[in-house]
Amino acid sequence: MKLSRRFVSASAGIALTAGALAAFGAAPAGAAQAPTATTSAAAYQGSKAEAKANTAFFEAVMKSVAEKRAENPGIKAVTVTYDASGAPAFAEQIADSVGIWNSAVANVQLQEGSNADFEYREGNDPRGSYASTDGHGSGYIFLDYAQNEEYDSTRVTAHETGHVLGLPDTYDGPCSQLMSGHGPGTSCTNSQPDSAERAKVEQLWANGFEKALHKSAAR
Repeated sequence: MKLSRRFVSASAGIALTAGALAAFGAAPAGAAQAPTATTSAAAYQGSKAEAKANTAFFEAVMKSVAEKRAENPGIKAVTVTYDASGAPAFAEQIADSVGIWNSAVANVQLQEGSNADFEYREGNDPRGSYASTDGHGSGYIFLDYAQNEEYDSTRVTAHETGHVLGLPDTYDGPCSQLMSGHGPGTSCTNSQPDSAERAKVEQLWANGFEKALHKSAAR
């Protein structure tokens, strides 16, 4: 399936369920509703519940990586492994997003492979695209077909991948911020993290990962 480089407007979003997080243009259950046709997408700021879910997803990925690293202490590079087999329609966008992040940061690299730390999935979901956990330490990124027809598809994929690396949503930010997601509107096609976003990922996967590694090894 060949997708255009545009994905669904925020007006298509509905409230997220408790298990979902980091949606490109929706709010968690119990939070403010996603923007409607009469509400600017840029006005949506996210919620405490969504921020908490973002953190849970990142910690699940980091824990998985740390446990594998503890079992193989000789490994020097911090590598996050992903499985893209569940999202074949987005193979190009996933590859581009992985390349973007691997070129942007050095302390962590993304690599496709078995025994994955997270996976990509695709389908139709009125919540749009989001990153989520299953409640058992496993994480996945869901890419919604309709959303990817309205907004820039590489931007949304790179944005969701940013959650894997620990970045929160900043919907009120400018187009130059990758994690501003749907905030700048459908005309924004930037899929590159800015300098502050790159620096934050580097910091998280240096100091933060060392703490996770020690905690995992102590178990």
